[in-house]
Amino acid sequence: MPMFEDVSAGTQMLILFATLLLIRVPVAFSLGISAMYAMWQMGFGLDMVGDLISSGITKFSLLAIPFFILAGMLMGTAGLADRMVRFFRILIGSLPGGMGVVGVVVSLFWGAVSGSGPASVAAIGPMIMRGMVEDGYSRAYAAALVCTGAALSIVIPPSIGLVVYGVIAEVSIGKLFIAAILPGLVMGVMMLATLPFARRGAPEAQGRLAARNARELALSDAPWIAQLWQSFRDAFWGLLTPVVILGGIYVGIFTPTEAAVVAAVYAIVLGFAYRTLTLSSLMIAVQDAARASAVVMMVVTFASLFGWVVTVDDVVGKYSEALLSFSHAPFLVLMVMALVLLVAGMFMDAITIMFICLPIFLPVVHEMGWDPVWFGIFLSITLAIGLFTPPVGINLFVAANITGLTLERIAGAALPFLLTAIIGIAVVGAWPGLTQYLPNWMQ
Repeated sequence: MPMFEDVSAGTQMLILFATLLLIRVPVAFSLGISAMYAMWQMGFGLDMVGDLISSGITKFSLLAIPFFILAGMLMGTAGLADRMVRFFRILIGSLPGGMGVVGVVVSLFWGAVSGSGPASVAAIGPMIMRGMVEDGYSRAYAAALVCTGAALSIVIPPSIGLVVYGVIAEVSIGKLFIAAILPGLVMGVMMLATLPFARRGAPEAQGRLAARNARELALSDAPWIAQLWQSFRDAFWGLLTPVVILGGIYVGIFTPTEAAVVAAVYAIVLGFAYRTLTLSSLMIAVQDAARASAVVMMVVTFASLFGWVVTVDDVVGKYSEALLSFSHAPFLVLMVMALVLLVAGMFMDAITIMFICLPIFLPVVHEMGWDPVWFGIFLSITLAIGLFTPPVGINLFVAANITGLTLERIAGAALPFLLTAIIGIAVVGAWPGLTQYLPNWMQ
């Protein structure tokens, strides 16, 4: 290709990768094809591909991904999401905002169970959306809230995105999990800020929710405290899940990878204890988790090959130097990174973006003297926005399938959440202490 004679193999790879994405080649194959093309251009034999893929994928920490996905699937299959929604609906459903507040809280809480945005939309979406519609919210707004809350699964620990970041950046995954708690709560507060501006139906329409609560719980004549206690008893072991996972990691009983296995086993035990899980439903959950894990791990597999080419062809040096030369002001450099991540998040999933961008960004992070743990949380929040940002926004597609609404309607309703999320990014970016307070306090 004469027109590419003066262009390095790494840059050609990036151009080919973008072209393949535009013609709708799946991300994993776009990564693999473009990386192998660059290897051929550089004179490396393709017989190296197998060894490079093997070395990139055989990392103990990556085992956390399929097991956290399985744990989330099992929690949904075992009906734990329904128990949690019922408990939080009684506890805080009477507050201003009603089911909107419940939706935000459950989304945050479920993120600590699932660790996956699309899985969270599928697991808790139908229940929260139904309750919000009965409470007077529009279906589009309810779907947008669930999409946004579930996107925070990439921030709220345990998070698959944080596991991948820890592997690439060689940062303690346990520290990332603890550091992500306060920023995740800040993003939840920013979500709550949109509720007063949501259009809700007439009071008689909102009253349908209270009527359904009474029917479901069969406690219409019981006092509020009795309803709360009954729902708490039903949801207790599910509510304990984040405590078991994060507490075990912090105390040192198990590593984050082992915590993923513990979470899966814990979900199986709860499912059989509640008698909501059977051998057949267990097998279906395992199959669904295997399919979801295969998609993620295919991306990780070819992204490791892509990352090797980026390193060998010194794409890292070239583009990181260009980024550093853009400005000597750390804030401006950070904003450029955030813009790149936001735009990339509209077209690719978070894990792919990490493998492509982190080799370029991490040298800049070290040069600037930034805390890599703080940067990991900042990056995760930025990528979370991509899950509900058009035109791709994976969470939007899942919600559209669940509700039957068009993608455009849900995306339009998500704009207020997009605005508050960007404000949340600014808060975390300007206040790195948010990611350091809990780890320092726990020491």
